[in-house]
Amino acid sequence: MSQIHVKSPKHCAEKQALKSHRFNRKLFFYFLTILLTILSFIVLVWLILHPTKPQFSLQEAQINQLNLTSTPPLVNSSIQLTLLSKNPNNRVGIYFDEFRLYASYKEQKITPDSSISPFYQGHKETNLLSASLIGKQQPVAPSFVYEVQHDQSTGKLALNFKVIGKLRWKVGSWVSGRYRLAINCVATLQSGHVSSQLFSSKQGTQCSTVV
Repeated sequence: MSQIHVKSPKHCAEKQALKSHRFNRKLFFYFLTILLTILSFIVLVWLILHPTKPQFSLQEAQINQLNLTSTPPLVNSSIQLTLLSKNPNNRVGIYFDEFRLYASYKEQKITPDSSISPFYQGHKETNLLSASLIGKQQPVAPSFVYEVQHDQSTGKLALNFKVIGKLRWKVGSWVSGRYRLAINCVATLQSGHVSSQLFSSKQGTQCSTVV
């Protein structure tokens, strides 16, 4: 006599759920393997190319206006500067998505941020970046006026030109996420040689760059 096996709807549902669970696990591991392979390839390319951070130098800076008031302590300033930007990489391009500059004196910010439009820098490419920094009624510390007047009497004025920005690396058709960029250029400006310049510097100064 043959045996008759009767399967209940509950048993069939459990068996179907088990098959579905196994299929989902296989699908998950399949996509995980593809994702890890892609990530490994990107990391390998990144390690092989090993992008070097961009290099910056201050080519020229001049102060055309520097008016001070002691009560309240405020400064009005007009500064022109030119930076040389260089991409030292042979196979990596750089997108500069954000590039904001300002001037400071003894850690006191004397101009608001001035932005340079986003730009792309190709392999081994160099660019000259010019900016106008205009400060109107910029508040400063009470000691600022005395310190600036003292330095002016010596014929020299030391300023920091700082950049805060964001960049992306480009390798072939692949583009990385955004990285923060910080640049600091130290310049000693001397009394200007023409009436329109209070202080100026035309000696190239290498800037420090952090990515």
